[in-house]
Amino acid sequence: MSNELIEGELPEDIVAELREAKATLEHHGLADRLTELIGAPITASIRMLPNIAEDALNAAVDKSLQTALKVALRTLGEETKGGKPKLISHKLMAGLSGAAGGAFGLSTVALELPVSTVLILRSVADIARSQGEDLTDVQTQLACLEVFAIDGGKRDDEKGGDINDETEIGYFAVRAAMSKQVADASKYVMKHGVSETAAPPLVKLLQLIGKRFGMVVSEKLAAQAIPVIGAVGGALINSYFIDHYQDLARAHFTVRRLEREYGHLLVEEAYQRIDADA
Repeated sequence: MSNELIEGELPEDIVAELREAKATLEHHGLADRLTELIGAPITASIRMLPNIAEDALNAAVDKSLQTALKVALRTLGEETKGGKPKLISHKLMAGLSGAAGGAFGLSTVALELPVSTVLILRSVADIARSQGEDLTDVQTQLACLEVFAIDGGKRDDEKGGDINDETEIGYFAVRAAMSKQVADASKYVMKHGVSETAAPPLVKLLQLIGKRFGMVVSEKLAAQAIPVIGAVGGALINSYFIDHYQDLARAHFTVRRLEREYGHLLVEEAYQRIDADA
């Protein structure tokens, strides 16, 4: 029976929804998708990137998240129309942006990444709205940015082992780690408005998100740097990039919707009991 209560007090169909969300949030990494596309491990390509690429990457990630923050706080509240998320149109635009990156290489990352990031953010917001979120709420706007810090794909370090606990942590642990920064940023915006996005509470939040977002971007950049990829491959990689975050957004805002309906503690307890590999 779909209404049978299991996993504490959650109905069976809700647990199934939560199980699907967990499988996405903690077991679908971008590196795995790109490895299947290219036919070679992305981790090996990352190690071959020149040091200058790392500097360019960090600068591009900072710029992209700053731009995304401004968009989130200043314009997402205007996007309140109903209807299904425009996932395909956002993906097509991201593909066009990625084509430029693939054609002209690493030198375009500073121009291409902010465009792709904003496209992803708008798609994430579209998904949030479709899950009943209020895009005029500052906390919802920041929850859209949180998606850039979520990535459950497992990665290896240079010695072949798992990366450290700072980056390899579960979905609820990521949210818990950001909770203070999100709360401080929300309070600041509600008190001072959105005119100053370089304020310390907002900068601290972006730095925390940037550490995790930068890892995923490095995987994307490594794939685009492969000589045979070119413009067509760059477009395809960028479509994978936005598709990855669309999937994460669907799962993230599904969990948040269930939390509104059943309470945070009950949902988290049921989530932690789920064996997502089953």
